[in-house]
Amino acid sequence: MARLLITGGAGFIGSHTCVVLLEAGHDLLVLDDFSNSSPVALERVQELSGRSLELVRGDLRDPVLLEQVFASAASAGAPIEAVIHFAGLKAVGESVAQPLRYWDVNVSGSRNLLSAMEAHGCRTLVFSSSATLYGYPEVVPIPESAPVQPINPYGHTKAAVERMLEDLAASAPATWRIACLRYFNPVGAHPSGRIGEDPNGIPNNLFPFVSQVAIGRRERLSVFGGDWPTSDGSGVRDYIHVMDLAEGHLAALNCLLAEQPQLLTINLGSGVGASVLEVVHAFETASGCSVPYEIVERRPGDAAITVADPGLAAERLGWRTKRSLADMCRDGWAWQSTNPKGYRGEG
Repeated sequence: MARLLITGGAGFIGSHTCVVLLEAGHDLLVLDDFSNSSPVALERVQELSGRSLELVRGDLRDPVLLEQVFASAASAGAPIEAVIHFAGLKAVGESVAQPLRYWDVNVSGSRNLLSAMEAHGCRTLVFSSSATLYGYPEVVPIPESAPVQPINPYGHTKAAVERMLEDLAASAPATWRIACLRYFNPVGAHPSGRIGEDPNGIPNNLFPFVSQVAIGRRERLSVFGGDWPTSDGSGVRDYIHVMDLAEGHLAALNCLLAEQPQLLTINLGSGVGASVLEVVHAFETASGCSVPYEIVERRPGDAAITVADPGLAAERLGWRTKRSLADMCRDGWAWQSTNPKGYRGEG
């Protein structure tokens, strides 16, 4: 088993992946600044897995801290063997308003991390990328070979880091093992209901918004556009259960550690689309609660249908999604209903 550095390990996807990695026997060092996450998530990760992890509170924009993290691990006889890199900002709308902040955190922070990895001989990385890179998809389902044409600063930063990784891998192809995982729409929660998505402020994603309406924290859901060329007029997305996504990270790590140095770029999605209204109705069924909604104007930058071609993940990683939309709604509701204030209050 490997000694792993998990950046952003207290976040939504990071925390669920930490559970899976700990259960697989890996030793974890989590680096997080808790700017959009809570230390409580990591307490619950340890509770769920029955194992402990090490935590360093800090920011990837601090190269001195990163040097200390790698050096301390090595001097303690437990050098970091691989990194799973989740840390970063991820709100599309916020990125439009604050592009420099996104470039600073997502790109400069990643550069600092890669410099520290290179300096300490750590050459294995799983990178949290995004299907946002595809912009307006020309072909659906979307293969990894589709053009990279992001349409917002968040997507631009993910594309920039992917390009940085391509250049790095090309500079030393005999040593680097890198996987860029392009997520589609992660949702749901751990089936225990102990960890889940807890965004600060107004949610940017559909599922936490739907669940907050169901629990009564918000009055109604805004559905952006009712005239899309889809079965019910609402936008269609490829939703992936966060536990499937976490298992995809473990599969990618196992692939990198077992095979020759390489750069992999892989979609993580189900290959099945669900409309916004289908999600609403599935969530109502799972929760037994009504989710009032209203159709409003389309948002600039939205596409009608965004669905992954998941074939390469099955071929290279032996991974495919196992959980249904009903599972996503059931587990998401278990989290929201037992933690109505998220990590900031008792359920």
